[in-house]
Amino acid sequence: MTDTPTTSAPIRPAELAAFLAARMCHDFISPASAIVSGLDLLEDPTAQDMREDAMGLIAASARKLADLLAFTRVAFGASASAETFDARELEKLAQGVFSHMRATLDWRLDPAGVNKPAARALLNLAQIAGAALPTGGVAKVRAVEKDGAIAIAIEATGPRARLRPEVLAGLAGEGPGEGLHGHWVQARYVNLFVTDAGGRVLAEVAEEKVTLAATIPA
Repeated sequence: MTDTPTTSAPIRPAELAAFLAARMCHDFISPASAIVSGLDLLEDPTAQDMREDAMGLIAASARKLADLLAFTRVAFGASASAETFDARELEKLAQGVFSHMRATLDWRLDPAGVNKPAARALLNLAQIAGAALPTGGVAKVRAVEKDGAIAIAIEATGPRARLRPEVLAGLAGEGPGEGLHGHWVQARYVNLFVTDAGGRVLAEVAEEKVTLAATIPA
């Protein structure tokens, strides 16, 4: 397993904010557009036989959008003034996102609550692990608190498990290179707030397995 460096490539705050905003808009636009499509079908007098399908599309897309918004508020945002997060609430947020993925989530945390950097790391790394399983598999999330630190270990196993080069670069505090900024910025953001908190991030890719880990002061 390769430890990411504690020094990161310089990035302007405005640039990072723009990439994060673009990433969130990309995540939200798909379910939002599906809701609009469903509404269009309901209003189309020639498509009344598809009314049930339209309602199903609207309901499923609304749930996905709500799950993504709740997840993003904690994973990317300030989440009001909360500094400690209940492990059960974090699992609920993560399971909400995984309900729209092919991968399944196995979530087991020892501490009942974690600080903000650890909460963000858990959610973001879990989502990255789920995205690393495009054809399905299991993402196992574990966390323990010991010696004044929270240790996070995530193992994603399944066929075609892989991390994009730009995700590995972001976790290492590097630029995206020729990769897509939308995939890179989440990993770069994780590297930024974990190292700012005095922690470190690790990543390893093997055959049909991706391992992610982080250590953050408690």
